[in-house]
Amino acid sequence: MKKTIVSALTTALVVGAASTTFAATNPFQDVPSDHWAYDAVAQLANDGVIEGYGDGNFKGDKQITRYEMAQMVAKAMAKQNVSGNDKALLDKLSAEFADELNNLGVRVSNLEKNADKVKWNGEARYTYTSQREENAAGSKDRDNDNELLFRLEPSAEVNNNWHVNARIDAKTDLKSDSEKKAGDSDVSLKRIWADGQYGNTNIKLGKLPMQLDKDLLFDDEISGASLSTGKDLKLTLQAGRYDLTGSTNNAAVKAAGKDAAGNDINDTASMQSVGLQYGKDKLSLGAAYHNLESDNFKKMAGYRNGEASDKAQIWSANARYAFDKNVALAGTYAENAKADNYKKAGSVELDYKGAEDANKGTWGAYAAYRHLGQNVAFDPSYDGAWAGTKGWEVGTNYTLAKNTVATLKYFNGEKLGDGKDAEKLFGRVEFKF
Repeated sequence: MKKTIVSALTTALVVGAASTTFAATNPFQDVPSDHWAYDAVAQLANDGVIEGYGDGNFKGDKQITRYEMAQMVAKAMAKQNVSGNDKALLDKLSAEFADELNNLGVRVSNLEKNADKVKWNGEARYTYTSQREENAAGSKDRDNDNELLFRLEPSAEVNNNWHVNARIDAKTDLKSDSEKKAGDSDVSLKRIWADGQYGNTNIKLGKLPMQLDKDLLFDDEISGASLSTGKDLKLTLQAGRYDLTGSTNNAAVKAAGKDAAGNDINDTASMQSVGLQYGKDKLSLGAAYHNLESDNFKKMAGYRNGEASDKAQIWSANARYAFDKNVALAGTYAENAKADNYKKAGSVELDYKGAEDANKGTWGAYAAYRHLGQNVAFDPSYDGAWAGTKGWEVGTNYTLAKNTVATLKYFNGEKLGDGKDAEKLFGRVEFKF
């Protein structure tokens, strides 16, 4: 390997010297100004990539070692504003001389950057729930659940504007802990979508998280697209297919998703939504409208008093005010104009602080009153109150150690319709990474 022919010219491409005429004093006495490699060698010397020898010579015909070449590559890597083609060449060089660069204590930044294009986040968590409902005899039926869940949420960079995101869940029910039958699986791809950001405009395509009213109404995914634009005042549009009977705890929706034999019916709803949200300083205000169409609405008990409807037309409003950095009051309300019964849902919540994943010892607490009509709150995200109930809910969370958070919630209220008692105890420990 000759320094002039291979090292200097190859590295010169990296620093952009091939088309530059260097007008400074000749750096090496054995490379005259009329030499074919003069411009490249002079530019490299000016940029500190090459130093020559102490006697003022470049000695271009001398064979160099891999260690010497690695030194030049390391210095070239330190340059800024390198073109795209030269970056690709530098990546190849840094990969070739990775061992030597490591011995020099050099971080191969471009290789690390490429590795960072795919990031993995996730959590492992244990959840315990004890749900109790009063029956016709006046006693309470209890349903206890113990669940382990492992979740991965990878994000891959496509270019400066686009990322691809996903959510993969694997879970097991400790209550039964029975072996799965052949073909069954507790592992599922819950979400996968492309996410594009152009200034204050965001575009999502695929199976993506709900963009509007995900707490009160839709703790779920939509298969389709969304567009959100704006800064303090943000406009959001979303459209696609929504699986009404996915993982909801709404008994009315679940029953409508079964045929006469009790088999699941894959009958998704077409969905279009629009929302406006304003947020600045201590105040946040918003409103949204959702139009859904599905035959499931025709089969939901008590949805209509007369002629059946296959539509849900829901409008909602929300507000939140932070009194200071610790205390905030929030409220949200929604109503389904196409339903005759259990068509209203709302929540008022007072929050104090909140556990921070990265800060051990941080904690928070809240108190809330919730009313969740099952014909509008199709899949609310509250872990205490559930669809078809109303009452009080309190909760607290605490960071036990860095990225380890414990949560405890308690709901006490009644079922809508018959007024029977309903309560729920919820506990969870999350290990986040």
